[in-house]
Amino acid sequence: MNRNPISNGFVKHVPTEEEKAKVEEVRKLLGPLPEKLSSFCSDDAVLRYLRARNWHVKKATKMLKETLKWRVQYKPEEICWEEIADEAETGKIYRSNCVDKHGRPVLIMRPSVENSKSVKGQIRYLVYCMENAIQNLPPGEEQMVWMIDFNGYSLANVSLRTTRETAHVLQEHYPERLFLAILYNPPKFFEPFWKVARPFLEPKTRNKVKFVYSDDPETKQIMEENFDMEKLESAFGGNDDSGFNINKHSERMKEDDKKRLASLEDIPSTSLESLSFLSVSDGAASDSAHIGSEDVSEEEGQPRGMSPRKGSIP
Repeated sequence: MNRNPISNGFVKHVPTEEEKAKVEEVRKLLGPLPEKLSSFCSDDAVLRYLRARNWHVKKATKMLKETLKWRVQYKPEEICWEEIADEAETGKIYRSNCVDKHGRPVLIMRPSVENSKSVKGQIRYLVYCMENAIQNLPPGEEQMVWMIDFNGYSLANVSLRTTRETAHVLQEHYPERLFLAILYNPPKFFEPFWKVARPFLEPKTRNKVKFVYSDDPETKQIMEENFDMEKLESAFGGNDDSGFNINKHSERMKEDDKKRLASLEDIPSTSLESLSFLSVSDGAASDSAHIGSEDVSEEEGQPRGMSPRKGSIP
């Protein structure tokens, strides 16, 4: 395997000639793209989609096309803090001040402090957090760390609707973005869910998920291997007692928004009609974007104005 060192200590994989050829095949199948989407489809991005589809060119291209359509409709890069600030108040998801030992951003997730019943709002906030983490990736790195704190978690926090939509968005539109997922102090009732789900995950994905228990020295070692314990939050066994502060976090996000939006100022907006690969049979809307335009909540059930259809969330 060819590798190339990066200044932050991370060792980047250098594509082989065969892998480069597959990237070019994908580009030919995509055809010409508008500027905004062309910049999204870097060689590294195409390689992520190829890896996600086990180097099958046509499957990777189809997956990437769906993401491009989704990005045109959903506009994830244009979501601003003011739009999702209410979702963020409890600290249910946020980018930590701490990074891993290679500088990868860390997303903290606390499902027990969910403060919204709107699936649309929850997913939009998740997408905002993913985009922000990607914006803060160190040079040469494409992956991040998730740390899920199960403190206070109960069956009342389980939402199949949100779980399905979350899995769909992450798997289809953010492939190969996860380096490591730490499940910190998961309750006993969570383990059967994992045993059911585990066989359906690819080995490389299963290996990224680590169970860590605060009273288990062996699993605690995972934290020491991946993080500077002085900078890691005390909720995860580290020595940083500062915790989540919505005001400080808000300022960080607003600053990041300014930088991101400034980089988009001179790039023309993109419409579905500008996508050369979008055939009539594809339709004017993508199923993968439906959660962004319909107001769905746990209490309301079916999206307003929509009748049940095959493949939709029941």
